[in-house]
Amino acid sequence: MEKQLMRSLTRTTRRHTVIAVSAACLLVPLAACTPDDGPRPAASATSTGGAAPYAPKNDGKRDGRWDERLDRATILELQEDMKGKRLTSKELTQAYLDRIRRLNPRLNAVVTVNPDALDLARKSDELRRTGEVRGPLEGIPVLIKDNIDTADRQPTTAGSTALLRSRPAQDAFLVKKLREAGAVILGKTNMSEWANFRSPEQTAGWSATGGQTRNPYVLDRSPCGSSSGSAVAAAATLAAVTIGSETDGSIVCPASVTSTVGVKPTLGMVSRSGMIPITSRHDTAGPIARNTTDAALALWAIHGSDTADTATSDADTALPSDYREVLDPNALRGKRIGVWRKGHVGIDPDVDRVFDAAVQRLRALGATVVEGADVADSKDMMQKDMLPAVLTEFKHDLNAYLAATPGPHPKNLTELIAFNKRNSTVEMPKFGQELFEMADKTDGDVNAPAYRQHRSAATRQARQAIDGVLAEHRLDAIVTPTGIPAPAVEALDPTPFESSTRNSAVAGYPHITVPAGYARDTLPLGVSFLGTRYSDANLLSYAYALERATPVRKAPAYLPTLRGRS
Repeated sequence: MEKQLMRSLTRTTRRHTVIAVSAACLLVPLAACTPDDGPRPAASATSTGGAAPYAPKNDGKRDGRWDERLDRATILELQEDMKGKRLTSKELTQAYLDRIRRLNPRLNAVVTVNPDALDLARKSDELRRTGEVRGPLEGIPVLIKDNIDTADRQPTTAGSTALLRSRPAQDAFLVKKLREAGAVILGKTNMSEWANFRSPEQTAGWSATGGQTRNPYVLDRSPCGSSSGSAVAAAATLAAVTIGSETDGSIVCPASVTSTVGVKPTLGMVSRSGMIPITSRHDTAGPIARNTTDAALALWAIHGSDTADTATSDADTALPSDYREVLDPNALRGKRIGVWRKGHVGIDPDVDRVFDAAVQRLRALGATVVEGADVADSKDMMQKDMLPAVLTEFKHDLNAYLAATPGPHPKNLTELIAFNKRNSTVEMPKFGQELFEMADKTDGDVNAPAYRQHRSAATRQARQAIDGVLAEHRLDAIVTPTGIPAPAVEALDPTPFESSTRNSAVAGYPHITVPAGYARDTLPLGVSFLGTRYSDANLLSYAYALERATPVRKAPAYLPTLRGRS
Protein backbone atom coordinates (compact mmCIF):
# COMPACT_ATOMS: atom_id res chain seq x y z
CA MET A 1 0.00 0.00 0.00
CA GLU A 2 2.75 2.48 0.92
CA LYS A 3 4.63 1.83 -2.31
CA GLN A 4 1.47 2.37 -4.33
CA LEU A 5 0.65 5.49 -2.34
CA MET A 6 4.08 7.01 -2.84
CA ARG A 7 3.97 6.33 -6.58
CA SER A 8 0.51 7.85 -6.77
CA LEU A 9 1.38 10.81 -4.58
CA THR A 10 4.19 11.57 -6.99
CA ARG A 11 1.50 11.57 -9.68
CA THR A 12 -0.77 13.70 -7.49
CA THR A 13 1.83 16.36 -6.82
CA ARG A 14 3.22 16.34 -10.33
CA ARG A 15 -0.27 16.09 -11.88
CA HIS A 16 1.06 14.67 -15.13
CA THR A 17 -0.06 11.05 -15.06
CA VAL A 18 -3.79 10.73 -14.73
CA ILE A 19 -6.04 7.75 -14.00
CA ALA A 20 -9.18 6.73 -15.89
CA VAL A 21 -11.95 9.29 -15.97
CA SER A 22 -15.10 8.71 -13.94
CA ALA A 23 -18.05 9.84 -16.01
CA ALA A 24 -20.95 8.83 -13.78
CA CYS A 25 -22.07 12.40 -13.15
CA LEU A 26 -21.16 13.69 -16.61
CA LEU A 27 -23.78 11.81 -18.56
CA VAL A 28 -26.81 12.87 -16.50
CA PRO A 29 -28.11 16.15 -15.07
CA LEU A 30 -26.38 17.24 -11.88
CA ALA A 31 -29.60 16.74 -9.93
CA ALA A 32 -29.32 13.01 -10.55
CA CYS A 33 -26.02 13.01 -8.67
CA THR A 34 -27.52 14.46 -5.48
CA PRO A 35 -26.43 12.54 -2.35
CA ASP A 36 -29.10 10.99 -0.15
CA ASP A 37 -28.46 13.40 2.73
CA GLY A 38 -27.42 16.46 0.75
CA PRO A 39 -29.18 19.20 -1.20
CA ARG A 40 -29.51 19.49 -4.92
CA PRO A 41 -26.34 20.91 -6.47
CA ALA A 42 -26.08 24.57 -7.33
CA ALA A 43 -27.59 25.79 -10.58
CA SER A 44 -25.69 24.92 -13.71
CA ALA A 45 -22.97 27.34 -14.61
CA THR A 46 -24.48 27.68 -18.04
CA SER A 47 -27.68 29.27 -16.72
CA THR A 48 -26.72 32.88 -17.23
CA GLY A 49 -30.03 34.38 -18.29
CA GLY A 50 -31.18 35.80 -21.56
CA ALA A 51 -29.46 39.17 -21.77
CA ALA A 52 -28.18 40.23 -25.15
CA PRO A 53 -24.59 39.27 -26.06
CA TYR A 54 -21.98 41.86 -25.31
CA ALA A 55 -20.45 43.85 -28.13
CA PRO A 56 -18.13 46.86 -28.11
CA LYS A 57 -20.03 50.13 -28.34
CA ASN A 58 -18.43 51.19 -31.59
CA ASP A 59 -19.46 47.94 -33.31
CA GLY A 60 -22.97 47.22 -32.08
CA LYS A 61 -22.87 43.53 -32.89
CA ARG A 62 -21.00 40.49 -31.78
CA ASP A 63 -18.53 38.82 -34.12
CA GLY A 64 -15.38 36.71 -34.02
CA ARG A 65 -13.17 39.79 -33.99
CA TRP A 66 -14.47 40.78 -30.57
CA ASP A 67 -13.87 37.27 -29.18
CA GLU A 68 -10.29 37.53 -30.44
CA ARG A 69 -9.86 40.97 -28.87
CA LEU A 70 -11.28 39.75 -25.57
CA ASP A 71 -8.77 36.89 -25.65
CA ARG A 72 -5.83 39.22 -26.23
CA ALA A 73 -6.81 42.25 -24.14
CA THR A 74 -4.99 42.83 -20.87
CA ILE A 75 -6.78 44.14 -17.79
CA LEU A 76 -5.01 47.45 -18.33
CA GLU A 77 -6.53 47.71 -21.82
CA LEU A 78 -9.99 46.79 -20.54
CA GLN A 79 -9.66 49.48 -17.89
CA GLU A 80 -8.72 52.02 -20.55
CA ASP A 81 -11.82 51.05 -22.54
CA MET A 82 -14.03 51.53 -19.48
CA LYS A 83 -12.34 54.79 -18.59
CA GLY A 84 -12.87 55.98 -22.16
CA LYS A 85 -16.56 54.94 -22.04
CA ARG A 86 -16.10 52.45 -24.85
CA LEU A 87 -17.01 49.58 -22.54
CA THR A 88 -18.92 49.02 -19.29
CA SER A 89 -18.39 46.42 -16.62
CA LYS A 90 -21.91 45.13 -17.25
CA GLU A 91 -21.13 44.60 -20.95
CA LEU A 92 -17.83 42.94 -20.13
CA THR A 93 -19.42 40.69 -17.51
CA GLN A 94 -22.17 39.71 -19.95
CA ALA A 95 -19.54 38.89 -22.56
CA TYR A 96 -17.89 36.41 -20.21
CA LEU A 97 -21.26 34.96 -19.17
CA ASP A 98 -22.04 34.42 -22.84
CA ARG A 99 -18.72 32.63 -23.34
CA ILE A 100 -19.37 30.45 -20.29
CA ARG A 101 -22.80 29.56 -21.64
CA ARG A 102 -21.32 28.74 -25.04
CA LEU A 103 -18.12 26.92 -24.05
CA ASN A 104 -18.58 25.52 -20.57
CA PRO A 105 -20.72 22.53 -21.66
CA ARG A 106 -17.61 21.27 -23.45
CA LEU A 107 -15.11 22.28 -20.77
CA ASN A 108 -16.75 21.87 -17.34
CA ALA A 109 -14.40 24.60 -16.13
CA VAL A 110 -16.97 26.72 -14.28
CA VAL A 111 -19.03 24.99 -11.62
CA THR A 112 -21.06 27.98 -10.37
CA VAL A 113 -21.96 31.35 -11.86
CA ASN A 114 -22.53 34.07 -9.30
CA PRO A 115 -26.23 35.03 -9.61
CA ASP A 116 -25.29 38.54 -8.47
CA ALA A 117 -22.52 39.07 -11.04
CA LEU A 118 -24.44 41.48 -13.28
CA ASP A 119 -25.65 43.46 -10.27
CA LEU A 120 -22.06 43.78 -9.07
CA ALA A 121 -21.06 44.97 -12.54
CA ARG A 122 -23.83 47.57 -12.56
CA LYS A 123 -22.65 48.83 -9.18
CA SER A 124 -19.13 49.15 -10.56
CA ASP A 125 -20.42 51.17 -13.53
CA GLU A 126 -22.34 53.46 -11.18
CA LEU A 127 -19.26 54.06 -9.06
CA ARG A 128 -17.17 54.81 -12.13
CA ARG A 129 -19.76 57.32 -13.36
CA THR A 130 -19.41 59.20 -10.07
CA GLY A 131 -15.63 59.23 -10.39
CA GLU A 132 -14.99 56.49 -7.82
CA VAL A 133 -12.59 53.72 -8.82
CA ARG A 134 -11.92 51.36 -5.92
CA GLY A 135 -8.80 49.77 -7.35
CA PRO A 136 -6.99 48.31 -10.37
CA LEU A 137 -9.62 45.57 -10.82
CA GLU A 138 -12.61 47.92 -10.91
CA GLY A 139 -15.34 46.21 -12.92
CA ILE A 140 -13.12 43.28 -13.93
CA PRO A 141 -14.79 39.83 -13.78
CA VAL A 142 -12.74 37.25 -11.86
CA LEU A 143 -13.37 33.53 -11.42
CA ILE A 144 -12.13 31.83 -8.25
CA LYS A 145 -11.47 28.20 -7.39
CA ASP A 146 -14.25 26.36 -5.57
CA ASN A 147 -12.20 25.91 -2.39
CA ILE A 148 -12.21 29.64 -1.62
CA ASP A 149 -15.00 30.97 0.61
CA THR A 150 -17.48 33.59 -0.52
CA ALA A 151 -20.22 34.88 1.77
CA ASP A 152 -22.75 35.19 -1.03
CA ARG A 153 -25.24 32.94 -2.81
CA GLN A 154 -22.53 30.58 -4.07
CA PRO A 155 -21.53 27.42 -2.22
CA THR A 156 -17.90 26.57 -1.50
CA THR A 157 -17.50 22.82 -1.94
CA ALA A 158 -13.93 21.78 -2.88
CA GLY A 159 -15.78 19.70 -5.49
CA SER A 160 -17.62 17.60 -2.91
CA THR A 161 -21.36 17.22 -2.53
CA ALA A 162 -20.73 17.02 1.22
CA LEU A 163 -20.34 20.81 1.28
CA LEU A 164 -23.19 21.85 -0.99
CA ARG A 165 -25.01 23.27 2.03
CA SER A 166 -21.92 24.86 3.53
CA ARG A 167 -22.47 28.57 4.07
CA PRO A 168 -19.25 30.41 4.97
CA ALA A 169 -19.90 33.29 7.37
CA GLN A 170 -17.54 35.64 5.57
CA ASP A 171 -15.48 36.03 2.44
CA ALA A 172 -12.01 34.56 2.37
CA PHE A 173 -9.45 37.29 3.01
CA LEU A 174 -8.29 37.18 -0.60
CA VAL A 175 -11.89 37.59 -1.80
CA LYS A 176 -12.21 40.67 0.42
CA LYS A 177 -9.05 41.98 -1.25
CA LEU A 178 -10.51 41.31 -4.70
CA ARG A 179 -13.72 43.16 -3.82
CA GLU A 180 -11.73 46.07 -2.37
CA ALA A 181 -9.84 46.25 -5.67
CA GLY A 182 -13.18 46.51 -7.50
CA ALA A 183 -13.39 42.99 -8.95
CA VAL A 184 -16.66 41.39 -9.98
CA ILE A 185 -16.76 37.86 -8.53
CA LEU A 186 -18.08 36.08 -11.61
CA GLY A 187 -18.29 32.54 -10.27
CA LYS A 188 -16.32 29.52 -9.13
CA THR A 189 -14.20 27.07 -11.05
CA ASN A 190 -14.16 23.30 -11.05
CA MET A 191 -11.25 21.49 -9.44
CA SER A 192 -9.88 18.09 -8.61
CA GLU A 193 -12.09 17.11 -5.70
CA TRP A 194 -10.51 17.93 -2.34
CA ALA A 195 -7.56 19.31 -4.31
CA ASN A 196 -6.38 15.83 -5.32
CA PHE A 197 -5.92 14.71 -1.72
CA ARG A 198 -8.62 12.08 -1.31
CA SER A 199 -7.19 9.07 -3.12
CA PRO A 200 -4.00 7.94 -4.87
CA GLU A 201 -6.18 6.90 -7.83
CA GLN A 202 -7.77 10.33 -8.27
CA THR A 203 -8.35 11.85 -11.69
CA ALA A 204 -6.99 15.36 -12.19
CA GLY A 205 -9.81 17.80 -12.86
CA TRP A 206 -12.70 15.56 -11.74
CA SER A 207 -15.14 16.45 -8.99
CA ALA A 208 -18.54 15.13 -7.96
CA THR A 209 -20.03 18.63 -8.25
CA GLY A 210 -18.52 19.60 -11.60
CA GLY A 211 -17.60 16.45 -13.52
CA GLN A 212 -14.43 16.20 -15.60
CA THR A 213 -12.71 19.45 -16.55
CA ARG A 214 -11.49 19.35 -20.15
CA ASN A 215 -8.32 20.79 -21.63
CA PRO A 216 -9.43 23.43 -24.20
CA TYR A 217 -6.54 22.70 -26.56
CA VAL A 218 -7.39 19.01 -26.96
CA LEU A 219 -10.50 17.97 -25.09
CA ASP A 220 -9.44 14.40 -24.31
CA ARG A 221 -6.13 15.55 -22.79
CA SER A 222 -5.60 16.11 -19.08
CA PRO A 223 -6.12 19.64 -17.72
CA CYS A 224 -3.82 18.68 -14.86
CA GLY A 225 -4.90 19.67 -11.34
CA SER A 226 -6.10 20.60 -8.91
CA SER A 227 -6.70 24.17 -10.19
CA SER A 228 -7.79 22.70 -13.51
CA GLY A 229 -10.97 24.75 -13.81
CA SER A 230 -9.15 28.01 -13.08
CA ALA A 231 -6.50 27.32 -15.71
CA VAL A 232 -8.99 26.14 -18.35
CA ALA A 233 -11.26 29.13 -17.68
CA ALA A 234 -8.34 31.52 -18.08
CA ALA A 235 -7.17 29.82 -21.28
CA ALA A 236 -10.68 29.84 -22.77
CA THR A 237 -11.26 33.50 -21.85
CA LEU A 238 -14.16 32.79 -19.50
CA ALA A 239 -12.92 35.62 -17.25
CA ALA A 240 -10.26 38.29 -17.33
CA VAL A 241 -8.20 36.43 -14.72
CA THR A 242 -8.75 33.48 -12.39
CA ILE A 243 -7.54 32.48 -8.95
CA GLY A 244 -6.28 28.99 -8.20
CA SER A 245 -4.59 27.40 -5.23
CA GLU A 246 -1.56 25.19 -4.86
CA THR A 247 -0.27 22.68 -2.36
CA ASP A 248 2.22 21.14 -4.78
CA GLY A 249 1.90 21.84 -8.49
CA SER A 250 -1.80 22.68 -8.53
CA ILE A 251 -1.35 26.10 -10.15
CA VAL A 252 1.73 25.70 -12.31
CA CYS A 253 0.91 22.30 -13.82
CA PRO A 254 -2.59 23.25 -15.08
CA ALA A 255 -1.20 26.57 -16.30
CA SER A 256 1.61 24.88 -18.23
CA VAL A 257 -0.75 22.53 -20.11
CA THR A 258 -3.21 25.33 -20.98
CA SER A 259 -0.71 27.96 -22.22
CA THR A 260 -1.37 30.32 -19.32
CA VAL A 261 0.78 32.11 -16.78
CA GLY A 262 0.54 30.50 -13.35
CA VAL A 263 1.91 32.16 -10.22
CA LYS A 264 2.50 30.08 -7.10
CA PRO A 265 3.56 32.79 -4.62
CA THR A 266 5.83 32.56 -1.61
CA LEU A 267 4.00 30.96 1.31
CA GLY A 268 2.48 33.82 3.29
CA MET A 269 2.27 36.26 0.39
CA VAL A 270 -1.48 35.59 0.11
CA SER A 271 -3.68 34.77 3.10
CA ARG A 272 -5.18 31.31 3.38
CA SER A 273 -7.96 32.27 5.80
CA GLY A 274 -11.25 31.17 4.26
CA MET A 275 -9.63 28.61 1.97
CA ILE A 276 -10.41 24.90 2.36
CA PRO A 277 -7.05 23.46 3.39
CA ILE A 278 -4.77 20.53 2.77
CA THR A 279 -1.91 21.92 4.84
CA SER A 280 -1.09 25.40 6.03
CA ARG A 281 2.59 24.61 5.51
CA HIS A 282 2.18 24.38 1.72
CA ASP A 283 -1.16 25.90 0.69
CA THR A 284 -1.30 29.21 -1.12
CA ALA A 285 -3.61 30.89 -3.60
CA GLY A 286 -2.32 32.53 -6.75
CA PRO A 287 -3.42 33.96 -10.11
CA ILE A 288 -3.69 32.24 -13.48
CA ALA A 289 -3.93 34.51 -16.52
CA ARG A 290 -3.35 34.66 -20.24
CA ASN A 291 -0.43 37.07 -19.80
CA THR A 292 2.09 38.05 -17.14
CA THR A 293 0.71 41.59 -16.84
CA ASP A 294 -2.67 40.36 -15.63
CA ALA A 295 -1.09 37.75 -13.35
CA ALA A 296 1.07 40.41 -11.71
CA LEU A 297 -1.84 42.80 -11.27
CA ALA A 298 -3.97 40.10 -9.68
CA LEU A 299 -1.17 39.05 -7.32
CA TRP A 300 -0.75 42.64 -6.15
CA ALA A 301 -4.50 42.82 -5.56
CA ILE A 302 -4.75 39.70 -3.39
CA HIS A 303 -1.50 39.82 -1.41
CA GLY A 304 -1.27 41.38 2.02
CA SER A 305 -1.04 40.77 5.74
CA ASP A 306 -3.97 39.14 7.51
CA THR A 307 -4.14 38.88 11.30
CA ALA A 308 -5.97 35.57 10.90
CA ASP A 309 -2.99 34.06 9.06
CA THR A 310 0.28 34.58 10.91
CA ALA A 311 2.32 33.42 7.92
CA THR A 312 1.38 36.68 6.15
CA SER A 313 3.02 39.01 8.70
CA ASP A 314 5.55 40.29 6.14
CA ALA A 315 3.28 40.24 3.10
CA ASP A 316 2.52 43.96 3.00
CA THR A 317 6.17 44.78 2.27
CA ALA A 318 7.04 41.68 0.25
CA LEU A 319 6.27 43.29 -3.13
CA PRO A 320 7.09 46.69 -4.62
CA SER A 321 4.32 49.23 -4.13
CA ASP A 322 3.48 49.30 -7.86
CA TYR A 323 3.11 46.08 -9.83
CA ARG A 324 4.19 47.91 -12.99
CA GLU A 325 7.77 47.82 -11.67
CA VAL A 326 7.99 44.17 -12.74
CA LEU A 327 6.79 44.88 -16.28
CA ASP A 328 10.33 45.46 -17.54
CA PRO A 329 11.27 43.95 -20.90
CA ASN A 330 14.94 44.35 -19.95
CA ALA A 331 14.63 42.60 -16.59
CA LEU A 332 16.88 39.68 -17.62
CA ARG A 333 19.79 41.84 -18.66
CA GLY A 334 22.78 41.09 -16.45
CA LYS A 335 20.97 38.42 -14.41
CA ARG A 336 22.44 34.99 -13.71
CA ILE A 337 19.87 32.32 -14.56
CA GLY A 338 20.66 28.71 -13.70
CA VAL A 339 19.48 25.92 -16.00
CA TRP A 340 17.94 22.83 -14.38
CA ARG A 341 17.95 19.97 -16.88
CA LYS A 342 18.44 16.78 -14.83
CA GLY A 343 15.27 14.72 -14.67
CA HIS A 344 13.52 17.02 -17.13
CA VAL A 345 15.27 16.72 -20.50
CA GLY A 346 15.89 13.68 -22.64
CA ILE A 347 12.34 12.49 -21.96
CA ASP A 348 10.23 14.28 -24.56
CA PRO A 349 11.76 15.78 -27.72
CA ASP A 350 9.24 18.61 -27.88
CA VAL A 351 10.01 19.60 -24.29
CA ASP A 352 13.74 19.60 -25.12
CA ARG A 353 13.23 21.68 -28.26
CA VAL A 354 11.01 24.27 -26.58
CA PHE A 355 13.22 24.51 -23.50
CA ASP A 356 16.42 24.89 -25.53
CA ALA A 357 14.81 27.72 -27.50
CA ALA A 358 13.78 29.43 -24.25
CA VAL A 359 17.31 29.17 -22.87
CA GLN A 360 18.70 30.67 -26.06
CA ARG A 361 16.17 33.50 -25.76
CA LEU A 362 17.33 34.18 -22.20
CA ARG A 363 20.87 34.59 -23.52
CA ALA A 364 19.64 36.92 -26.26
CA LEU A 365 17.88 39.03 -23.62
CA GLY A 366 21.15 39.60 -21.80
CA ALA A 367 21.07 36.93 -19.12
CA THR A 368 24.13 34.96 -18.13
CA VAL A 369 22.97 31.37 -18.49
CA VAL A 370 24.58 28.97 -16.04
CA GLU A 371 24.35 25.28 -16.87
CA GLY A 372 24.40 22.57 -14.21
CA ALA A 373 21.99 24.28 -11.80
CA ASP A 374 20.11 21.06 -11.13
CA VAL A 375 17.92 20.93 -8.03
CA ALA A 376 18.22 17.69 -6.06
CA ASP A 377 15.38 15.20 -6.39
CA SER A 378 13.12 15.02 -3.35
CA LYS A 379 11.67 11.49 -3.48
CA ASP A 380 13.38 10.34 -0.28
CA MET A 381 12.23 13.41 1.63
CA MET A 382 8.64 12.90 0.48
CA GLN A 383 8.41 9.34 1.70
CA LYS A 384 10.31 9.78 4.96
CA ASP A 385 9.13 13.15 6.21
CA MET A 386 6.70 15.06 3.97
CA LEU A 387 3.92 12.48 3.80
CA PRO A 388 3.69 11.89 7.59
CA ALA A 389 3.71 15.64 8.16
CA VAL A 390 1.06 16.42 5.54
CA LEU A 391 -1.29 13.67 6.73
CA THR A 392 -1.16 15.10 10.26
CA GLU A 393 -1.60 18.66 9.02
CA PHE A 394 -4.52 17.72 6.80
CA LYS A 395 -6.50 16.23 9.67
CA HIS A 396 -5.71 19.19 11.93
CA ASP A 397 -6.41 21.90 9.37
CA LEU A 398 -9.48 20.37 7.71
CA ASN A 399 -11.12 19.59 11.05
CA ALA A 400 -10.63 23.21 12.09
CA TYR A 401 -12.14 24.50 8.83
CA LEU A 402 -15.16 22.19 8.92
CA ALA A 403 -15.90 22.89 12.58
CA ALA A 404 -15.80 26.66 12.02
CA THR A 405 -17.90 26.76 8.83
CA PRO A 406 -21.69 27.17 9.23
CA GLY A 407 -24.21 24.94 7.49
CA PRO A 408 -25.39 21.33 7.66
CA HIS A 409 -22.34 19.37 6.56
CA PRO A 410 -19.75 16.99 8.03
CA LYS A 411 -17.96 18.73 10.91
CA ASN A 412 -14.75 16.71 10.85
CA LEU A 413 -12.78 14.27 8.72
CA THR A 414 -14.33 11.22 10.34
CA GLU A 415 -17.84 12.43 9.46
CA LEU A 416 -16.68 13.30 5.95
CA ILE A 417 -15.40 9.76 5.41
CA ALA A 418 -18.75 8.41 6.58
CA PHE A 419 -20.62 10.79 4.22
CA ASN A 420 -18.59 9.52 1.26
CA LYS A 421 -19.37 5.92 2.16
CA ARG A 422 -23.10 6.66 2.36
CA ASN A 423 -22.95 8.45 -0.98
CA SER A 424 -20.37 6.30 -2.72
CA THR A 425 -22.27 6.21 -6.04
CA VAL A 426 -21.84 9.96 -6.38
CA GLU A 427 -18.61 10.53 -4.51
CA MET A 428 -16.62 7.36 -5.18
CA PRO A 429 -17.70 5.92 -8.54
CA LYS A 430 -14.12 5.13 -9.63
CA PHE A 431 -11.71 5.88 -6.76
CA GLY A 432 -11.84 5.75 -3.01
CA GLN A 433 -10.64 7.86 -0.09
CA GLU A 434 -7.45 6.15 1.02
CA LEU A 435 -5.67 9.39 1.86
CA PHE A 436 -8.61 10.56 3.97
CA GLU A 437 -8.50 7.31 5.90
CA MET A 438 -4.73 7.48 6.39
CA ALA A 439 -4.97 11.06 7.64
CA ASP A 440 -7.82 10.19 9.99
CA LYS A 441 -5.63 7.55 11.65
CA THR A 442 -3.14 10.23 12.71
CA ASP A 443 -3.67 12.17 15.93
CA GLY A 444 -3.75 15.48 14.03
CA ASP A 445 -1.47 16.96 16.69
CA VAL A 446 0.78 19.58 15.12
CA ASN A 447 2.53 20.13 18.44
CA ALA A 448 3.68 16.52 18.81
CA PRO A 449 7.51 16.11 18.76
CA ALA A 450 7.40 13.39 16.08
CA TYR A 451 5.31 15.54 13.77
CA ARG A 452 7.50 18.61 14.33
CA GLN A 453 10.59 16.56 13.49
CA HIS A 454 9.08 15.38 10.20
CA ARG A 455 7.98 18.88 9.20
CA SER A 456 11.28 20.49 10.14
CA ALA A 457 13.29 17.90 8.20
CA ALA A 458 11.13 18.18 5.07
CA THR A 459 11.17 21.98 5.01
CA ARG A 460 14.91 22.16 5.70
CA GLN A 461 15.79 19.72 2.92
CA ALA A 462 13.56 21.48 0.36
CA ARG A 463 14.98 24.91 1.18
CA GLN A 464 18.55 23.65 1.05
CA ALA A 465 17.90 22.05 -2.34
CA ILE A 466 16.96 25.40 -3.88
CA ASP A 467 19.02 27.86 -1.82
CA GLY A 468 22.12 25.68 -2.16
CA VAL A 469 22.00 25.82 -5.95
CA LEU A 470 21.29 29.55 -5.95
CA ALA A 471 24.24 30.22 -3.65
CA GLU A 472 26.69 27.82 -5.31
CA HIS A 473 26.21 29.38 -8.74
CA ARG A 474 25.44 32.93 -7.54
CA LEU A 475 22.09 32.84 -9.31
CA ASP A 476 19.17 35.23 -9.47
CA ALA A 477 16.78 32.42 -10.46
CA ILE A 478 16.54 28.88 -11.84
CA VAL A 479 14.76 27.99 -15.09
CA THR A 480 13.46 24.55 -16.03
CA PRO A 481 10.71 22.90 -18.07
CA THR A 482 7.48 22.92 -16.07
CA GLY A 483 6.33 19.53 -17.31
CA ILE A 484 5.57 17.29 -20.25
CA PRO A 485 2.72 17.69 -22.78
CA ALA A 486 -0.70 16.87 -21.35
CA PRO A 487 -1.36 13.13 -21.54
CA ALA A 488 -4.76 11.66 -22.29
CA VAL A 489 -7.19 11.97 -19.40
CA GLU A 490 -7.29 8.18 -19.22
CA ALA A 491 -3.49 7.75 -19.41
CA LEU A 492 -2.10 5.10 -17.06
CA ASP A 493 1.60 5.04 -17.95
CA PRO A 494 3.88 6.84 -15.48
CA THR A 495 6.35 9.44 -16.69
CA PRO A 496 10.04 9.62 -15.74
CA PHE A 497 9.77 13.42 -15.62
CA GLU A 498 10.78 14.42 -12.08
CA SER A 499 8.67 16.92 -10.18
CA SER A 500 9.61 20.53 -10.92
CA THR A 501 7.31 21.75 -8.16
CA ARG A 502 7.87 19.72 -4.99
CA ASN A 503 10.89 21.48 -3.52
CA SER A 504 9.32 24.91 -4.04
CA ALA A 505 6.08 23.65 -2.49
CA VAL A 506 7.68 22.18 0.63
CA ALA A 507 10.08 25.12 1.02
CA GLY A 508 7.28 27.66 0.65
CA TYR A 509 9.14 29.35 -2.21
CA PRO A 510 7.67 30.96 -5.36
CA HIS A 511 7.34 29.18 -8.69
CA ILE A 512 6.07 30.82 -11.89
CA THR A 513 5.34 29.18 -15.24
CA VAL A 514 5.00 31.03 -18.54
CA PRO A 515 3.98 29.71 -21.99
CA ALA A 516 7.01 28.67 -24.02
CA GLY A 517 5.74 26.69 -27.00
CA TYR A 518 3.79 23.65 -28.15
CA ALA A 519 4.25 19.96 -28.69
CA ARG A 520 3.11 18.91 -32.16
CA ASP A 521 2.12 22.56 -32.64
CA THR A 522 -0.91 21.86 -30.44
CA LEU A 523 -0.22 20.85 -26.82
CA PRO A 524 1.05 23.73 -24.66
CA LEU A 525 4.38 23.64 -22.87
CA GLY A 526 5.63 26.00 -20.18
CA VAL A 527 8.94 26.96 -18.63
CA SER A 528 9.29 27.69 -14.94
CA PHE A 529 11.22 30.27 -12.96
CA LEU A 530 12.11 29.26 -9.40
CA GLY A 531 13.67 31.33 -6.64
CA THR A 532 14.03 31.79 -2.92
CA ARG A 533 11.60 33.25 -0.41
CA TYR A 534 9.98 36.53 -1.49
CA SER A 535 11.68 36.58 -4.90
CA ASP A 536 8.22 36.72 -6.47
CA ALA A 537 8.61 40.16 -8.03
CA ASN A 538 11.94 39.25 -9.64
CA LEU A 539 10.58 36.00 -11.04
CA LEU A 540 7.57 37.81 -12.48
CA SER A 541 9.85 40.33 -14.16
CA TYR A 542 11.89 37.53 -15.77
CA ALA A 543 8.70 35.80 -16.93
CA TYR A 544 7.43 39.10 -18.36
CA ALA A 545 10.66 39.73 -20.27
CA LEU A 546 10.63 36.24 -21.76
CA GLU A 547 6.95 36.53 -22.66
CA ARG A 548 7.46 39.89 -24.38
CA ALA A 549 10.37 38.52 -26.42
CA THR A 550 8.61 35.23 -27.22
CA PRO A 551 4.84 35.79 -27.45
CA VAL A 552 4.01 32.17 -28.25
CA ARG A 553 0.56 31.86 -26.72
CA LYS A 554 -2.32 31.14 -29.09
CA ALA A 555 -6.00 30.68 -28.33
CA PRO A 556 -7.33 27.14 -27.77
CA ALA A 557 -8.66 25.15 -30.72
CA TYR A 558 -11.03 22.84 -28.73
CA LEU A 559 -9.94 19.82 -30.76
CA PRO A 560 -11.80 16.64 -29.77
CA THR A 561 -8.62 14.54 -29.96
CA LEU A 562 -5.10 14.55 -31.34
CA ARG A 563 -4.46 11.72 -33.72
CA GLY A 564 -1.18 9.91 -34.10
CA ARG A 565 1.42 9.28 -31.44
CA SER A 566 0.52 10.13 -27.85
